[in-house]
Amino acid sequence: MATRIVCFGELLLRLGAPGREALLQTPRLEVHVGGAEANVAVALARFGHEAAQVGAIAGNALGEAAAGELRRQGVCTRGLRPAPGRMGLYFLSTGALQRPSAVLYDRAGSAFAEADPAGYDWNALLAGADWLHLSGVSPALGERAARASLDAAEAALALGVKVSFDGNFRPSLWAASGGDAPGLLRQLMACADLLFADHRDMAVVLGLEAAGATPEARVAEAAAAAFAAFPRLQRLATTLRDTRSVDEHVLSARLHHRDGSAHGAGPYALAGIVDRIGGGDAFAAGVLHGLFLGRDDGEALALGLAAAALKHALPGDALALPAAEVEALAQGGRLDVRR
Repeated sequence: MATRIVCFGELLLRLGAPGREALLQTPRLEVHVGGAEANVAVALARFGHEAAQVGAIAGNALGEAAAGELRRQGVCTRGLRPAPGRMGLYFLSTGALQRPSAVLYDRAGSAFAEADPAGYDWNALLAGADWLHLSGVSPALGERAARASLDAAEAALALGVKVSFDGNFRPSLWAASGGDAPGLLRQLMACADLLFADHRDMAVVLGLEAAGATPEARVAEAAAAAFAAFPRLQRLATTLRDTRSVDEHVLSARLHHRDGSAHGAGPYALAGIVDRIGGGDAFAAGVLHGLFLGRDDGEALALGLAAAALKHALPGDALALPAAEVEALAQGGRLDVRR
């Protein structure tokens, strides 16, 4: 039986400059549907699980088109409710050579950010769910979205639904909303069974100044601090990225368990990157997929890293590939043309 996961967060429209152009260098923009939590829902739906997206969307043609794209990928959208307000947007210019990629958010006053948290019936929305997936993006959007995220997490605990939480710290969104990032993220992390985070997240939430000499050592410090602070937490996973240039990264991953075990995966050398946006969401989906299948932590981590690597080869926000593609790469798949 497929695992059912509910993802709560804002469905976004991404407006990207074509190719490697700067924003509005020419008067064209390419549109993709995305959002951190929705990206996880799409990947898990394509992997064969029952994934549902919950949130408020603009009650207009843009909101309906975005929801329709999720349905096309197999995501249940019955938990998306039209509401007054606008769609959240973000603009992307993809970097090249020494020019980094840049994201410009335009999300203030969106239907999701302004939605009344009391409008979510979490007992009904989480009925039959095995997991709830949240991220640190939603509480960064303002008081109402933060309250809804906390309500969802608390309802999941009461119903026995496991919680997956991705730190996804976005300084510009927190600065715009004026929210208490450490306090709110700490409350949400305390509800998590599985946490996607690293030492930078723990620096924000717990004031941890990791002193390890290597990235792996700093992740180990972050995991130890997280397990001490959050008694419910069982696993912490993260990717490690070595950025050689805009187009060439080396990606690996680590997963720590409360029992003291630790696993590593990779590295993958990613040269000629197509689109790195959503790589962390693909990683989260791959790890969850492995755990849903009953794989051990090392195998689940390998699937997560393979999913993240594959996302870098696809345009758009979400990893819209079947599980077989991820399994093949995780098992050292060949790159010959498939005929």
